[in-house]
Amino acid sequence: MKVLAQRVKNAECTIEGKSHARIGKGLLLFVSFREGDERDVIPKMAKKVADLRIFEDEAGKMNLSAKDLGLEILSISQFTLEADTKKGNRPSFTKAKAPERAELFFHAFGEALENEGLTIYEGVFGDRMEIFLTNDGPVTILLEKGGGSS
Repeated sequence: MKVLAQRVKNAECTIEGKSHARIGKGLLLFVSFREGDERDVIPKMAKKVADLRIFEDEAGKMNLSAKDLGLEILSISQFTLEADTKKGNRPSFTKAKAPERAELFFHAFGEALENEGLTIYEGVFGDRMEIFLTNDGPVTILLEKGGGSS
């Protein structure tokens, strides 16, 4: 499982030109699952995201989490994070979890984030979405768990 977490001032997901979900200050997450990922990785990654200290405290140090600050999360399914680009110029996505299973995992991840006390909004799994954001910093962190990574 991979989560690309971006600290944002705001983010919005639109579908066919209509706003589907939007947040103010918080985290924009791009989420993927690969073959070999098991359900037990989901609550671990949700806790990692909830406790990720990438927001600045009064001293300007990254000591606070989205959970500490009660910030919102916009979570977007993004199987292309599993691209294999080792050979050639066309990415291979054979390591990505099958869509039917990945969708179940994606929604379970959203529930796990809510269980961590976060307010979560999701894009539409498998749909063509446009994501607009104002990156804050910029701060972008790649988190990986399961599927052979820790």
